[in-house]
Amino acid sequence: MNEFLLRKYAKLAVKVGANIQPEQLLVISAEVRDYKFVKMCVEEAYEAKASEVIVNWSYEDLALLNFTHCSTEILSEIPDYVYDKQKYVQDKGCAFLHIVSDTPGLLAGIDPEKIKASQIAIMKKMKPLKNYTMANHGQWSIIALPSLGWAKRVFPNKNDDEAIAALWDAILMSVRINEENDPVLEWQKHNERLRKYCDNLNGHNFEKLHFESATGTDLYVGLVKNHIWEGGSSVTTKGVVFNPNMPTEEVFTMPDKNNVSGKVVATKPLSYGGKLIDNFWLEFEDGKVVNHGAEKEVETLTNLLDTDEGSRRIGEVALISYNSPISLSNILFYNTLFDENASCHLALGQAYPDNIKGGTKMSEEQLSELGANSSMNHVDFMFGSKDMKITGIKANGEEVLVFEEGNFVF
Repeated sequence: MNEFLLRKYAKLAVKVGANIQPEQLLVISAEVRDYKFVKMCVEEAYEAKASEVIVNWSYEDLALLNFTHCSTEILSEIPDYVYDKQKYVQDKGCAFLHIVSDTPGLLAGIDPEKIKASQIAIMKKMKPLKNYTMANHGQWSIIALPSLGWAKRVFPNKNDDEAIAALWDAILMSVRINEENDPVLEWQKHNERLRKYCDNLNGHNFEKLHFESATGTDLYVGLVKNHIWEGGSSVTTKGVVFNPNMPTEEVFTMPDKNNVSGKVVATKPLSYGGKLIDNFWLEFEDGKVVNHGAEKEVETLTNLLDTDEGSRRIGEVALISYNSPISLSNILFYNTLFDENASCHLALGQAYPDNIKGGTKMSEEQLSELGANSSMNHVDFMFGSKDMKITGIKANGEEVLVFEEGNFVF
């Protein structure tokens, strides 16, 4: 990948994704293999007058060794300094930039109980700090870089170099970067397009949505009163605009945790806890998953659902047209950041407080009373299809067609 395009990507991530502000701390999380790109991001952050940049390094091969050889008890011990470090940077009003390049299915051979115990331990330890990003008290953004393991999973019939090059092309396409364009301007236009969808949906103020497709999905999703549709850029509680996910094609809002019924069938695999859950389905009654199944990794799916009470309920419903760039690429990325933007999706777990009027100023108890879900998890899974039909139902019973043949009709 040439340095010109990498520099464009780094500038976009820092100035549009995280949108670092003068004298603000930026915290970057990244794999050690991506050090050259991380250096560019650090340079761009200081060019934007960041006060300091802290990089938290990881190395997935070492993570695999730890899961292989450490006991469940050791993996479940989360030292206080992990919490203290996160609290320190959040108390300073930091922005976060997460650079992901995980290998899908890396932990496929690891005991699911080990993974579950480790995940629950870290989520419990860090839960008091989770609201900083969930309620947009500070900027946060997630982008991706290719790794060889990921590239070979997406393009198994290509040699190593070809697979990496193909994944780079797909990533840059999805974040609207090419040799000739100004990606910052492209993202301004893109955010405006998504805002129009949000305005239309907010204007209708639906009470619930009905999803139907030939895959077997027949699902009613109630929406909380005073819900707000959002998409593209977000705004912090201090008024700073940022893009949480790059790429993004979605508009999303808050479902009523107690008002979801029917069956939903996933249309893409879910990468969770280092494993790939494939060909799975969920049945809901009164907002709760009461039955489920999967062709692959059903135990991992069960562990996800059993994390806590809120993991069997949904905290987000997102709409994405089938005729969107990532969908039309016909690439299965095996990565939720990309695959969720090729398909309508739901999220098991925590709701975003800013998806309800006044939500960022409410307590967890107040939000719960209004129907917002609470959980240590927030896990997106995809169920959109080419023939998806979505009908919006208003409080007076009026029905409005929202999606036909997989796409927005307005």
